[in-house]
This record gives sequence, structure tokens and C-alpha cells, in this order.
Amino acid sequence: MKKQVVLYKKLSPLLMARLHEHTEVTLIDNLNPEGLAQLREALPRAHGLLGASLKLDAELLDLAPNLEAIASVSVGVDNYDIDYLTERRILLSNTPDVLTETTADTGFALILATARRVVELANMVRSGQWKRNIGPAHFGTDVHGKTLGIIGMGRIGEALAQRGHFGFGMPVIYHSHSAKPAVEQRFNAQYRSLPELLQQADFICLTLPLTAETEGLIGAEEFALMRPESIFINISRGKVVDEAALIEALRAGQIRGAGLDVFEREPLDPDSPLLTLNNVVATPHMGSATHETREAMATCAVDNLLMALAGKRPKNLVNASAWQG
Repeated sequence: MKKQVVLYKKLSPLLMARLHEHTEVTLIDNLNPEGLAQLREALPRAHGLLGASLKLDAELLDLAPNLEAIASVSVGVDNYDIDYLTERRILLSNTPDVLTETTADTGFALILATARRVVELANMVRSGQWKRNIGPAHFGTDVHGKTLGIIGMGRIGEALAQRGHFGFGMPVIYHSHSAKPAVEQRFNAQYRSLPELLQQADFICLTLPLTAETEGLIGAEEFALMRPESIFINISRGKVVDEAALIEALRAGQIRGAGLDVFEREPLDPDSPLLTLNNVVATPHMGSATHETREAMATCAVDNLLMALAGKRPKNLVNASAWQG
């Protein structure tokens, strides 16, 4: 008898066919209230779950006594109580690697767009306000040769460092939970304490995961250490930053601007003060949003789930201590 899989993310026909070949699939089309009710109804039969962007807490997963594995179509796993999953021996997998380069592209797009005021000036042209050659009031700032500061030197941090060092001749400094000798050698990068990085970097980029330790890492004290010409980039998680403190820093001119792909609450409230500031470039959590990368992520998640349900260790197992193989 085939195992039961609850899918709360639409997949390509090819991937759906793979799942149907090996499992019985229940598809939840939408995570609206009706869809969530359907999910709760399906959980008691589920051996596997596959999806993204849904917080699966103990209260919800207690409805799934037969659950063996969850395949998250994401790198971040902050939507899951890993201790709870491990206690129940539920295997959690994610999709690292396949989105590294695309997310780093997004990070550099935000660096360039914010530094050169691309969105603001493009809107000026679109609205018919470009009447004469632009002057100093509309000038941006150079990116090449400026100091790139990366907080969180994981896969995406390294990919961002590669673009800055080799593509734009940027000195690279970084802060991470430990020194990275290979990164330092490859990119001529230098380790800094967090306060040192905030004081020295022209571009301050967050590429670290959301954990209990990193939540609220960047707040009023940290923005006060940055220089007025600094540009702040966040492609990690919104809750790593105190958003109210960021808004105040932007309004007060403590920093030049911000490029943001993630926010404390998503989707971003249309009334957010961030959207009133010309020195903010805001994008809709699009870091991995290309056709190629999203398909690669979904393929990775399907691979992980089918391996787990077949009694094999998934390639991208997050909670290794739950594995009993």
C-alpha cells in the first residue's frame, strides 16, 4: 500500500507524476482558512508532508500520529519546532545549495539598486518627472571598490563575497560564529567583530539564518554604529532586524539606505513606513524566485521526501539525531 503524502505547495506536472507514482497525494491548493481546514482533516492519514511558508507547530502536528517525514521547500527551517520533530522521530529536510547562487544574485541586485537609486529614479522617469539632466540631488554612490561587510558567512555569504571581490573589486570583511580560513584565502576576506564590521563596512549584508540567537540581532545600538554613508541589505530573515529601529535609522539619516527582501511580517503591510522612504528598495521575498531555482528546490524536496518514506536517509536531513537507520 502506498504511503499518504499531504502536499501544500503546487508542483510541476513532472514532479506531481513522480509523487503519484510512489505515494497517494492529497493536494492543498491554498493556505487560506478553507485550505488550512482541509490540511487539518488530512493530517491524521499523513505519512509525509511537503510544502513551504507554513508554520507547523506541535498543536498542528499532533493531528498527524503517522507522520514520518517533512520536506520543506526552503533553506530556512524557522517554521519548524526541531526539538519536537526529533522527539517524535519525524525527519525534517530542506533544500540548501540549489538556491545559493540565485539568492546571492538577489542580494547584489539590492546592493546595486539601493546604491544607484535605481527604483527611485526609474519611477521618476515613468511618472514623467524627468525634465532635465539629473544633478547631485539624484546622484547615487559607487559600489565598485567599496567595503562589503557580510554578517553570516555560509553558502550565500560566500556567493555574495565572490561577486563583490571578483566582480566589483570590493574588500570583504565578515562576521560569523567562527572564522573561515578558506573564505579568507579565496576572497582576501578579513574577520571582524560585529561592532567593527558595522563601523567599517560601506555595504552591510545579512545572510544568516533566523535562530533564537540571531532574532533581533540588529537593533538601535547596531544602527547607531553604522556610518551615514552605509547601506544596509537584508536577504536573510526579517526578524533578525528590529524593523522599528531600522525605520528610525533611515529617517534620521544614520544610514544612507536599505535594500530589503525580507520583513518582520510578510507580506509587508501596505501602510508600512518603509514604503514611504525613497531610500528603501523593498522586494517581496524574491531571493530564490526564478523558474529554474524554484523547480530545483521542489525537485530536491521531492527527492528528500521519497527517500525518507522509503526508509533511506534524506540527503538534506536537518535533524540528524532523529535518524534511526
